[in-house]
Amino acid sequence: MSTTSGNRIDIKKFIDERPISLYQWLLVVLCFLIVTADGMDVAIMGFVAPSIIHAWAISRPAFGLVMSAAPIGLVIGALAAGPASDRIGRKWVLITSVFLFGVFTIATAFTQSPMQMAVLRLLTGIGLGAAMPNSTTLLSEYAPQRKRALLITVMFTGFNLGSALIGFAAGWLIPVHGWRAVLIFGGTLPLVLIPFQIWLLPESARLLAVRGAPAQRIGKVLGRVCGAHFAGNEVFVSNEPPLPTRKPIGVLFSQGYGSMTLALWVTYFMGLLVIYLLTGWLPTLMKDAGLSVTTAANVTAMFQIGGTIGAILVGWIMDKARPAPVISAAYIGGALCVLGLGYIGALSSSLALLVFAAGFCMSGAQTGLNAFAPGRYPTVARATGVSWMLGMGRFGSIFGSAIGGALLGLGWQFGAILAMLAIPATLAAIAILVSQRVGSGEPAAQPNTAH
Repeated sequence: MSTTSGNRIDIKKFIDERPISLYQWLLVVLCFLIVTADGMDVAIMGFVAPSIIHAWAISRPAFGLVMSAAPIGLVIGALAAGPASDRIGRKWVLITSVFLFGVFTIATAFTQSPMQMAVLRLLTGIGLGAAMPNSTTLLSEYAPQRKRALLITVMFTGFNLGSALIGFAAGWLIPVHGWRAVLIFGGTLPLVLIPFQIWLLPESARLLAVRGAPAQRIGKVLGRVCGAHFAGNEVFVSNEPPLPTRKPIGVLFSQGYGSMTLALWVTYFMGLLVIYLLTGWLPTLMKDAGLSVTTAANVTAMFQIGGTIGAILVGWIMDKARPAPVISAAYIGGALCVLGLGYIGALSSSLALLVFAAGFCMSGAQTGLNAFAPGRYPTVARATGVSWMLGMGRFGSIFGSAIGGALLGLGWQFGAILAMLAIPATLAAIAILVSQRVGSGEPAAQPNTAH
């Protein structure tokens, strides 16, 4: 273990200048597993819905209440969890969120009516909505600047892994044990993670500093994570810009942050609108154009594969270049891809390649935005900034899913709908550049100290 002495330690600078410790890699793995569990339980209803509809003999519209409950819960969870995390701490809000979505997913397996299931999916969604922003915020505060975007985007690939894993589990469990077994399986993994979270998750040392925690406590946490030993006479500081208010939500709309906050919301909203409309309605659009169900499913899967690769590559480039232009370029790439899809049509031999490229660009940009946002806010409001961006962005996912059905009802065809998506993708590219221009970021200013 290395020894650090001296009186004054800037926590962020200390983390940035040291090699990544084994404990920091362990934190990446733990956050990755949390996001994987999150991805499982967000996607789970799509895989069990056909079996539930058949077993309960209800119509698809009647089951729509159940399907829409979790997205609403995701918004509530995201908006509530950020301020709670900035007040209480990252660790216990994150643990509570994982516990909630694990328990309520298992409870959903024992429901007997769509109304009961909708209520429990709403509660599940609250836990799910709280987990993602807190995982992002905690990891961002322990990842060194030189690798931060890459580590966060790698963490986010766990979401796609979880979505795929629960699909394979459903295919195996439903024929043998029924749909209830899938929900029990999906809720068990988060609960298995709880003891490891209690044992291994650290509190944010930077949050402890701005909250005035004793230096001995900060040194113990920071030393454990970074593999360092402190002499005991240190003053830990977290250099933050001067703020007109200490209330997290107030910071989001204060001078220097308000315009940036709105720009980040617009970016995330537009990105999710494109992604959810594309992934939610692309199979239907392709089937209507004459492709088989199997082909439509396989081609749509290329979007997720492209998105996973794109997220890692965008994160890697963000650590080597200015991140906002990198994300903007990815959104522009996504706009060009959906324009290309609209132009070539569903029966083109290049369809799968362009869908892969669209996923690469759009999901890569969206995941990169998750890595970009934490650094735009001061520690006292970081979780709130990230979670409210995710919460407001969720309205984009809801709107995207709804507008796809509306456009189909108006008689819009494959080419027109896909080409139209270039507009919100371009708006996302512009908004992320605006957020960089007006944002305050993490300048060194008057430090908060812990003695």
